[in-house]
Amino acid sequence: MLDDFMIRAALAGIGLALAAGPLGCFVVWRRMAFFGDATAHAAILGVALALAFSTSIFLGTLAAALVMALTVSTLAGRGWAVDTTLGVLAHSALAFGLIAISFVQGVRVDLESYLFGDILAVNLTDLAVIWSGALVVLALIGWRWSGLLTATLSEDLAQASGVRPGRERMVLTLALAVVVAVAIKVVGALLIAAMLIIPAAAARGFARTPEAMALGAIAAGALSAIGGLQASLHFDTPAGPSIVAAAAILFALSVTLSALRGRA
Repeated sequence: MLDDFMIRAALAGIGLALAAGPLGCFVVWRRMAFFGDATAHAAILGVALALAFSTSIFLGTLAAALVMALTVSTLAGRGWAVDTTLGVLAHSALAFGLIAISFVQGVRVDLESYLFGDILAVNLTDLAVIWSGALVVLALIGWRWSGLLTATLSEDLAQASGVRPGRERMVLTLALAVVVAVAIKVVGALLIAAMLIIPAAAARGFARTPEAMALGAIAAGALSAIGGLQASLHFDTPAGPSIVAAAAILFALSVTLSALRGRA
């Protein structure tokens, strides 16, 4: 774990946890799990566009994720069945993205790294992008924390309090797009939603306040990143899935301890 590439990988995982922890709490509270999944799947299409136009992968995935998030929000606001809409858009974006990558000429693409992440290959530039994105997400959520909580509790109450629910949804949409763009290098498009949902769900059973749950989700995400990297090093398993598996184990322990505490 003291090798340079492992230190960079651990810092990348912690950076992702900083961004995904608080945002994941809102995903759990608002029951937006499929929303996060659809946005993450769109990242593959963003990768294809970035490669085709020889631009930054981060910018390509950010643009695709943002367009997907805005599309889903708009359709949901117009009365479309959200679960059906998300299912169609998520799988369509993933399929079109995989097809588009196959048409990119002159570029050798390691598709598995975009689907499942390649955290062990993170360099200093990637690390700077990940931490910059994490700080942007933290700043957005911290700036609108009170409004986001009020709108999550009740949109009617938010309007009566002078908070515009539409603006708060837009903040979440932007934050989600940034997290997707940041996380694709760490855990890949297929596992991003897991890092949003599982650490927040693990922290839920022990948190007394929303702020405590957000901090607990950050801690659970960071522990999952470090534990998953240790397991990957020890058992020679893929790093991205190992991180998600570690998060799942933390969630199982959290549920078990909560149940035991409830009985006591």
